Amino acid sequence: MIDNGGQWTHREWRVLRDLNVNCEIRSNESKVDDIRDADGLVLSGGAASIAYESFRLGNTSRFLDEMNIPILGICAGAQFMGMHYGSQVSPAIHPEFGKVEISVISHDSILKGLPGKFFAWESHNDEIKSTPPGFSLLASSETCAVQAMADAHRGRYALQFHPEVEHTQFGVNIFKNFLELCVP
Repeated sequence: MIDNGGQWTHREWRVLRDLNVNCEIRSNESKVDDIRDADGLVLSGGAASIAYESFRLGNTSRFLDEMNIPILGICAGAQFMGMHYGSQVSPAIHPEFGKVEISVISHDSILKGLPGKFFAWESHNDEIKSTPPGFSLLASSETCAVQAMADAHRGRYALQFHPEVEHTQFGVNIFKNFLELCVP
């Protein structure tokens, strides 16, 4: 787990621990060689505005470029992933805070087995404006076009919402789906 300064990083760690995953929280300044033995990586959310302060995410671009393992970006981690792979990330016309209804477009990969609609918890000012090349759109909401996206070929998955909080329905299922993708 890469800590990008998010308010719920420890909650993400706890959900994984409760799923019997050997998981460590590491700084986003960590060296790739220090985490190379990981089977998967979670890029936490963070307080940084990706549209203006992406430099605050440390070595995140190196993790995306140099690690050939599944990587899940959450909130700011997802936004950074979107920007890194070629999408525009900018302030949302309608920032989302609190409960939002998610509409699933594709039940692929991390959204496998979820219903067509569910409620999730949001906390973001910036958003990914469109899926970058190679990514498919998995979910959206009324005011945010890209709530979830994936590039299965590269093993990259992104969620704008927070699956780690109790208010998000099926959040544990999403983490379980990601863990299935991490099996070597």
